Amino acid sequence: MSHDSAAAPEAAARKLSGRRRKEIVAVLLFSGGPIFESSIPLSVFGIDRQDAGVPRYRLLVCAGEEGPLRTTGGLELTAPQGLEAISRAGTVVVPAWRSITSPPPEEALDALRRAHEEGARIVGLCTGAFVLAAAGLLDGRPATTHWMYAPTLAKRYPSVHVDPRELFVDDGDVLTSAGTAAGIDLCLHIVRTDHGNEAAGALARRLVVPPRRSGGQERYLDRSLPEEIGADPLAEVVAWALEHLHEQFDVETLAARAYMSRRTFDRRFRSLTGSAPLQWLITQRVLQAQRLLETSDYSVDEVAGRCGFRSPVALRGHFRRQLGSSPAAYRAAYRARRPQGDRQPDQDTASAARPLPPSDPPATLPPETAVPFQSRRTAAPLPAGTASVPGQRSAP
Repeated sequence: MSHDSAAAPEAAARKLSGRRRKEIVAVLLFSGGPIFESSIPLSVFGIDRQDAGVPRYRLLVCAGEEGPLRTTGGLELTAPQGLEAISRAGTVVVPAWRSITSPPPEEALDALRRAHEEGARIVGLCTGAFVLAAAGLLDGRPATTHWMYAPTLAKRYPSVHVDPRELFVDDGDVLTSAGTAAGIDLCLHIVRTDHGNEAAGALARRLVVPPRRSGGQERYLDRSLPEEIGADPLAEVVAWALEHLHEQFDVETLAARAYMSRRTFDRRFRSLTGSAPLQWLITQRVLQAQRLLETSDYSVDEVAGRCGFRSPVALRGHFRRQLGSSPAAYRAAYRARRPQGDRQPDQDTASAARPLPPSDPPATLPPETAVPFQSRRTAAPLPAGTASVPGQRSAP
C-alpha cells in the first residue's frame, strides 16, 4: 500500500536551482546506519542498467559527518563525497539514521533544508524519516517509517502526520518509506515517477522483486506497546483493551476507564501511539482474528465474535482493507504454506478463545468503518492506462 499525494504534479513543476540536475541522486550516509537500508539506493540508482531499458542516474555517495563511517558488523565505509556534493543533486536520499533518540548533525540538516529550498526532492527511507523530521521537512505533511518506530516519530514530532500503515508516502517533493524492504518499493516508485512503468518494471525484474506490492505494514504489526507508553497512565487502559479484545467495547469505554473525556483521550492516545484510538482498536481486532485464523479451526463467524466484531461482515470488511484478503482466503493461503500439524495455539489465542460472557449486553460499537488516513492533500489520479493495484490506496 502506498499514499501518493496530489503534490506530485506540483513537485514535478518545481525548478531546480543552481547546479542541481534531475538525474543526479545524492545518498547521505551516517556512521551507525544499517548496511542493508544504506545499500538500497546505492543499488537502485548507482548501477548502470541501460542494457535492460533502465535510464541511468548519476550517483553521489555523501558522508553526513566525519568518517570513517561504521556500519553493520563493524564494517567501515569511506564516502567519496561530503555534504558539499549535495548541492548538485536533484534528489537526496537519507536511507537510515543510527538512533531514533539522538539528533542528527546540524550541518547535515542545513544541507537538507537548503537542498529542499532549491527544488530538490528529499527522500527518507525507514529511520531516515527521523532526519527529515529533525530538519523540519515533514512538518504538516503525511509520512511513514518502520511501524516499530512510528509511535516515537509521532511523539517526538507532533506536527508530522505519521501513518504507520503505509509502505511509503509520496507527498510530492518529500517522500518517506517504511522499514527495510519498503525502501525498495519507494525507490521503484521514484523510477516509475521519473521514467514510467516500463522502466520500473525492468528494474524490478533485475532486482527480482515485484514492481508494486499490495497491502501495507498492517500485516507486520505486532501488539506490543511502544517503550514510551510503559510508564504512562494510559498503559493500563491499553493493556486492558488487549486482554479484552473478545468483548465488544468502543473508544468511549476506554476513555471512561482512563477517566478522560473522549477528546482528551483521543489526543493523549495519538501522542503516545501515533494512531487514532478507533483505528488502533480495529487493527488490534484484525490482528487477533489473523492469529485465530492461523491457530484455530473456528469458523469465520466464530472468529468475528471472539475478536469483538459485531458481525462477520464487519470482520471481512476490515480484514480485507488491512490485509488485502478475505479471512477465508487468508486461512487457506496460510495453511497451504504450513502443514496443519505445525499449527499450535499460543497464549493470546487461548485467551481470546475463552467463552464469551453471557451476562450484561455488550456496549454498542461505533460504526465499523475504517478510519482513513487524513492527508492535507487529496490523492492524484493514476495516469491513463495504469491499472489499479488491489490494496494500493491512492485516495482516502
